Amino acid sequence: MYTKPAHKLGAHVAALGMKFYTGTKFPAQYRNQIFIPEHGSWNRSKKSGYRISLVRLDPTGKQAIGYEPFAEGWLRGQESWGRPVCLLVLPDGSLLVSDDQGGAVFRIWYAG
Repeated sequence: MYTKPAHKLGAHVAALGMKFYTGTKFPAQYRNQIFIPEHGSWNRSKKSGYRISLVRLDPTGKQAIGYEPFAEGWLRGQESWGRPVCLLVLPDGSLLVSDDQGGAVFRIWYAG
């Protein structure tokens, strides 16, 4: 049996997981949407990934209707200074991002 992908990601972005956003810190349009850490390519002449992407779901939560960058900056030109690995939604609704290249953990929150 074969089930086709809900949404295709870019080649070599190295998605290392996904996290449904269950917090309430970000605006309502992010709730129950999917965040994907894209660890990034390492052996390509044009690197890709090195970001957190957002997959938007339809109101039923069953169909992917969009795929867009959410947090970028770990890749500048073709030089990387970090590689997102894992995500965690904290009880306060902020998002933690681990980085195994820079040896760091970043916290993303909405201030609005």
